[in-house]
Amino acid sequence: MLNQCHSRAALKKKFQNRERVFGGWVSYAHPSITETIAMAGFDFIAIDMEHSTISVEQAQRIIAACQGEGTLCLPRPVSHSNDWIKPLLESGADGLIIQMVNTAEDVKNLLSNIKYPPKGCRSFGVNRAQGYGFDFDSYVKGWNESSTFIIQVESINAVQNINELISFEDVDSVMVGPYDISGSLGVPGQLKHPDVIKASKRVIDACARKGKSCGTQLAEATEENVKQLFDLGYTYAILSSDLFVLWKWAESMKTLIHSMKCKDENK
Repeated sequence: MLNQCHSRAALKKKFQNRERVFGGWVSYAHPSITETIAMAGFDFIAIDMEHSTISVEQAQRIIAACQGEGTLCLPRPVSHSNDWIKPLLESGADGLIIQMVNTAEDVKNLLSNIKYPPKGCRSFGVNRAQGYGFDFDSYVKGWNESSTFIIQVESINAVQNINELISFEDVDSVMVGPYDISGSLGVPGQLKHPDVIKASKRVIDACARKGKSCGTQLAEATEENVKQLFDLGYTYAILSSDLFVLWKWAESMKTLIHSMKCKDENK
């Protein structure tokens, strides 16, 4: 797993340097979907466990599928609880994306669970992450300095606290969640509402001043949309997801089927 440590460190360095990074996103549990997506050359693939039914056991298979194709994997657990964080880390995750991080206390508690002593309080065990024992020493020695920790800013409260949230050295990057920000502002789903854009820009600018990476997810990953994202000041992009791609394909097929049926009826 030494090469895995080097790969983790390389991604962390990209975030630290505010380089352009591209992520994938999976919401379906079957590892074949992940393997297919991993062949696209993403810098990392995230697992959405917050809004899916993916279990820890299924997540471990997805992590293995990612890493088998040479791609790093950053799960998003369903909650801040260590009951979810610990087994994902032991399954070999290369880091974590944590949703709804609102306060400095949230960051402290999360880092305590994610990092080994002396930085945190993660307990020492043997599982897939440690090569089932074969890579225990190298994994433990390299984890704190190579793993990636991304916090999600998804509420106006978090936006207002952004400078405190990114004051932690071990926060590698921020992911802006405009859907939830729009909800907290009372304009749910209105992603282009001036208040939502203003809040997002406040986070982007704070990250730029602090030298932190900042990104978000695109539902439709067209070249134009990606360019607009970077023009706003984001440094990384999560390019759609398996669910979004399948949804959009099914939607277009629905239109096609309806159109063809109408033509038959008009003959």
